[in-house]
Amino acid sequence: MQEMLEYIIKSLVSNPDAVEIALENQGKTKVFKVFVEKKDIGAVIGRGGAIADAIRTVVRSTSENKERVVIKFNEK
Repeated sequence: MQEMLEYIIKSLVSNPDAVEIALENQGKTKVFKVFVEKKDIGAVIGRGGAIADAIRTVVRSTSENKERVVIKFNEK
């Protein structure tokens, strides 16, 4: 799941080497914290959050045992 998230994010940004993803397990919830450069935050969130919502939908669809998945987007 994390590899897919990383692939999607790196495909959207101008500097893929600067992408960092941290995973926190909180019970049955997986929290992914995605860090991208300031200039790329708009590319991963999209107008009105449309791209971010699409990324969340795709990643949640691959979750095992119907775990709750939270993705937070942050600037470096």
